[in-house]
Amino acid sequence: MVLSSFDKLSRMLTQEKRLGYKNKAVFGGLEKLASTWGNEALQEATTDEQRALINEMVQDLARYSEVAEADRPHFIHRLLVKLHKAGGGSNVSREREAPAAPLQPPPPPSPIEPAQAETAPESAPVGVEVGPEPALPTPDPPPPSPRPPVSPRPSPPPAPHLPREAQPDLSNAGLDSSVTKLPGIKEAMAKKLANLGVRTIGDFLSLYPRRYDDYRTLKPINQLQFGEEVTIIAQVWETRQRDTRNGRSIVTTTLSDGTATIEVTWFNQPWLAQKLTPGLQLVISGKVDEYLGRLTFQSPEWEELDKNMIHTGRLVPVYPLTEGITIKWLRNQIKATVDYWTRRLPDYLPEESRQRLGMLPLDEAIRQIHFPDDWGKLEAARRRLAFDELLLIQLGVLRQRRAWQAQQGRPVNINAEVVERLLQALPYQLTSAQRKALDEIVADLRRETPMSRLLQGDVGSGKTVVALAAMVLTVLDGGQAAILAPTEILAEQHFQGMSRLLTSIAEALGRPFQIRLLTGSTPAAERKELLDGLANGQVDILVGTHAIIQGDVELKSLRLAVIDEQHRFGVEQRAALREKGFNPHMLVMTATPIPRTLALTMYGDLDLSIIDEMPPGRQIIETRWLTPRERERAYSFIQAQIEKGRQAFIICPLVEESEKTEAKSAVEEHKRLQSQIFPKLKLGLLHGRMKAEEKERVMAAFRDREMHILVSTSVVEVGIDVPNATVILVEGANRFGLAQLHQFRGRVGRGQHQSYCLLLADNASAEAEQRLAVIERTSNGFELAEQDLQLRGPGEFFGTRQSGLPDLKLVKLSDTKLLELARQEASLIFEKDPSLDSPHNRLLARQLTNFWSPRSDLN
Repeated sequence: MVLSSFDKLSRMLTQEKRLGYKNKAVFGGLEKLASTWGNEALQEATTDEQRALINEMVQDLARYSEVAEADRPHFIHRLLVKLHKAGGGSNVSREREAPAAPLQPPPPPSPIEPAQAETAPESAPVGVEVGPEPALPTPDPPPPSPRPPVSPRPSPPPAPHLPREAQPDLSNAGLDSSVTKLPGIKEAMAKKLANLGVRTIGDFLSLYPRRYDDYRTLKPINQLQFGEEVTIIAQVWETRQRDTRNGRSIVTTTLSDGTATIEVTWFNQPWLAQKLTPGLQLVISGKVDEYLGRLTFQSPEWEELDKNMIHTGRLVPVYPLTEGITIKWLRNQIKATVDYWTRRLPDYLPEESRQRLGMLPLDEAIRQIHFPDDWGKLEAARRRLAFDELLLIQLGVLRQRRAWQAQQGRPVNINAEVVERLLQALPYQLTSAQRKALDEIVADLRRETPMSRLLQGDVGSGKTVVALAAMVLTVLDGGQAAILAPTEILAEQHFQGMSRLLTSIAEALGRPFQIRLLTGSTPAAERKELLDGLANGQVDILVGTHAIIQGDVELKSLRLAVIDEQHRFGVEQRAALREKGFNPHMLVMTATPIPRTLALTMYGDLDLSIIDEMPPGRQIIETRWLTPRERERAYSFIQAQIEKGRQAFIICPLVEESEKTEAKSAVEEHKRLQSQIFPKLKLGLLHGRMKAEEKERVMAAFRDREMHILVSTSVVEVGIDVPNATVILVEGANRFGLAQLHQFRGRVGRGQHQSYCLLLADNASAEAEQRLAVIERTSNGFELAEQDLQLRGPGEFFGTRQSGLPDLKLVKLSDTKLLELARQEASLIFEKDPSLDSPHNRLLARQLTNFWSPRSDLN
């Protein structure tokens, strides 16, 4: 039987009572329902008295949002009385003179295992309390709409109701408890959830949606239009199930809401044939499709009308999934977890800070990020939680800075005259930016507090010579210095370049310098002799890879430790280098330009020196953005460069082909280029899945001109210096950010010949096209970094790309102001309470420890 307009309104008003009179029973408020309901009800009215009452109720509904919340219970009660009077006068409602049986509450909250979801109906979420509500018997259905023609079905018996189960006992559980404490989750399911990063109850709260489907538009079936995303409320007339020849199950349900009927189809969910019985009232949300000229829904979201809607009729969260977990099961489980735990969740952000910053309370933010009332509430929730991430990052680095500054170091005695003699001995004059950076480092070295400084400069800006000058000054005071490089080939480049510079420096200062190279490839006999020299102080400067932080490497007096391309090293490796001396001075170098605001947050425990000026004579690399149709042109240009005796890089986004993307892979592209495009040339292959020794061998062979073209993934981004390479072609350039494209471009232009960067983009989005246009016209790395920050947001600079920093889940595009706000607030909190031991900061201190717990050292 089809619900009459009176029954529908009765259910909506009862839902409003159940939701605490918050005007949330209908999305957009009851006032949004007024005109639509009024038109439908007037068509059903048979007396003037009914029509007058309907018009009164339409006016009441239209002003419901203006009624004070305290007055709404009485207001709803009056509406229900009028509704009863109006329904009592209709011909179809004479049956209502008999007492109506109340609706039973929905099934108990106990999510089912996803493995059962294909054979059993969805159950209600844990913790969703729904009390009994009065209901009016449904009338006989009116004649169906001409579209599509479906004969009326006889009235079915009401859907059965399941008994309520006992609520789970979570009294001994906490947010750090295993997910197996939750009902319906056993070890097998816990392993599947672990693939999503969900291991504890708290992890459920921070498994944020990746997007939201907007199903708030509620329409009658006869007003649906193809392609729109809408919600309907309708009754099941008939459900059919059939199997196709290839074994697929198709369930088709015919629904009616009194205005028309529509067919809904689900694939490979045969259990729905038993669940969707005639007479069941459903809420359907999805995109209106078309089949054989008739409107339909294909596999939409659905749930029973009497339930607390979380899959339909609202902004519906869409979560990442893994094999064995369905979206409805996961959504139910998260809803249950959010409802239960947010009521027990203390807010760690001090109330004074929260009020001043205009942030949502933590419990409200978590509820709204998962199940938002509207887009505005969603953004307010994201802003609060993103701010928390940035604040905890900044508090962590400030805490590290405070701990480092409290340690005792050994100052380096530096004579100003010696500095000038050292600089005069260099084969070229330092730029003003290099000299400023060196002066800042010298000032740090003279202090008793250990230096902790980040030296940031674009590719080719001259960071290494500044670091070498600091190392020489340290050695002149009787200390030793070491530089840690991420790859053998980069360590070898540093060793050769520093050795050449030290020859002229030694002559000017009248003192020889012993510099040695230590890598995993160092022969055993040479290594033993080198270790002896380090232990007795004969070796002044050590250049090497991770081999220098192994347990048997001991330095007599390590006073300065330099780390190159610091984001390539883990926390443990950086800490191991520090332990080679007594609180040595630490200089960290990076060739990745980072905007100053972002650098102050990411590296808040480090002082910052920036070399933002290129040495004179450094050539500008010509950059061109090409379309796929210009690929042959690019190949011809590469061929011409090689005929001049040059070499080339070709960069691919992937290692191997994937069915899910059209991106070119290095392995397949290497085969194609070698056999079809450059059959007479020698091509090398480099990617991240190769062993370290193999990668080193390939890069060394390319550097030594044993091959013409190197086909590589992004592994070539940092650390290979090939002066003879003059062209780099980047396939799928739209898939990379500006900072990474700039790093690729820095692989060429290191010799005397004009160099070129060719960017091939496939199916570039508007945002990607904007990035490519920016890099085509801009060669300054710091300008590009600012543009990248605006285009992609700070989230791209954090997380796994910057080793040692926690992943940030909600920081995004427009958060540069939020970033600065978090930095200011962290400084204010630390200034007043550096130990975070005051009563109003204790929860914040605990959250900070939890946030950083796997990472004891930041830089």
